[in-house]
Amino acid sequence: MEFPGRDWWFLAVVGLLVVPVQVALIPIAELFGKLGIFGSLTGVILFHVGFGLPFAVFLLRNFFAEIPRELLEAARLDGAGELRLFVRVVMPLAGPAIAALGIFQFLWVWNDMLVALIFTDSGSQPITVALQTQVRQFGNNIDVLAPGAFISMVVPLVVFFAFQRQFVSGVMAGAVK
Repeated sequence: MEFPGRDWWFLAVVGLLVVPVQVALIPIAELFGKLGIFGSLTGVILFHVGFGLPFAVFLLRNFFAEIPRELLEAARLDGAGELRLFVRVVMPLAGPAIAALGIFQFLWVWNDMLVALIFTDSGSQPITVALQTQVRQFGNNIDVLAPGAFISMVVPLVVFFAFQRQFVSGVMAGAVK
């Protein structure tokens, strides 16, 4: 959609990509404490959604810009409104880009330990934090650490190989042909 200031909004969102996570940890921790969601899974989810949105906007905007305008105009001439145009024309074409975004976000969240260390309590810790805790407590217990490390490694590989075709086509969608 075209609207006044569209490019400036896009530049502002892309500018948020350069903000490191570490800069926002203390202010967001204070905000989550005031809201009562510090130490909960909701706080971790909101944190990752907030820091994942700039990349999602960047990736999907570049993909959507590649959709031919003639295709969108033909759908409008056939009587499709903006919502129907988005649901019936754009979203079916966006499968590879959404798959690529999903894989990137999954891997970022799965491997993230810093946010999980700060924003979770012992009841909602992900496997990375649980493994780190086990290393501290039972450093010599390889029978506890090895299966956890294997699971921590295998799950991202399964997700990647399951969506490999969509991932490659989604990443290459904005490339020059």
